[in-house]
Amino acid sequence: MIITSEEDKASMNMREVFLSSKNYKFIEADIKWQDHSILKLDSKAFGNKIDNFFDENQIFLGLTTEPLIFITELIFSNPKFNPDLVIFASRHTSKTAKPAFLVHTTGNWSNNTDFGGNPQDLSKTSALLHKAGLESLREQIEKKKLLDFSLDIEVTHHGPTNLKIPLIFMELGSSKQEWLIKEAGELVATAIFNAIFKYMIFKEENIQEVGLGFGGTHYAPNFHRIITSNNLALSFICPKYFIQELNEHIIKMMIDNTLEKLDYFIVDWKGINSQDRKHLIPLLEEFDIPVRKTRSFSII
Repeated sequence: MIITSEEDKASMNMREVFLSSKNYKFIEADIKWQDHSILKLDSKAFGNKIDNFFDENQIFLGLTTEPLIFITELIFSNPKFNPDLVIFASRHTSKTAKPAFLVHTTGNWSNNTDFGGNPQDLSKTSALLHKAGLESLREQIEKKKLLDFSLDIEVTHHGPTNLKIPLIFMELGSSKQEWLIKEAGELVATAIFNAIFKYMIFKEENIQEVGLGFGGTHYAPNFHRIITSNNLALSFICPKYFIQELNEHIIKMMIDNTLEKLDYFIVDWKGINSQDRKHLIPLLEEFDIPVRKTRSFSII
């Protein structure tokens, strides 16, 4: 399922991309959410391009006027409607306002809830979906040659945190100038659809190892590099400036709220100071999960 916001003109761009695409179309489903009809992707538009996918799977589009980071529940008119995964199609803002495509998981490491969610709480998420979102954006950037845009993973931040469905954000940034570029909106929309199919491939191949990330800065460059260079997917990434907030309860939540079984804790060793490492490593050692450094992974 895909949820996008229509709260302003900038967000309307991505909404219209979904609804007016020549590559796929939606039909109205007999379900409502947030006073809007839920739309179902018409599988006929894909012909036989995706073998058997639509025999067991469906893709829906939900629209809302509520800011996505402050959503606290997903209540549908049909209580039997229960999506497995949610991708939030969102716009991104940064002080630098650099053109960018981004993907990240959600949660609050501290008690600050200015940007939605509960204090020291994490959403549910999927490491495989997170990587699928990143790789689908990468493929579309190379295909459409929008090379003025960067591709970034952000660390886990902001709400929502208490939805019961695993979710990720896929974003177009980082100012109104980029939000209104039609080609950029089309790129994100296409990447979101492709991420769903890529997620299913990752599941079937069953070769991706799964980790949690600790350390580094907001755009997680070292984690980005090792994900891209290895059969490795990460769910939550806690940056260096929140390491002291971590405790056994939060780390257990990181494990439990990741859809897939965890293989590693992965620490950006140089991206954490010695005091923070003294706090973090004993916490990680409470769990029967190997601890690896980012530099132990190969980088292309």
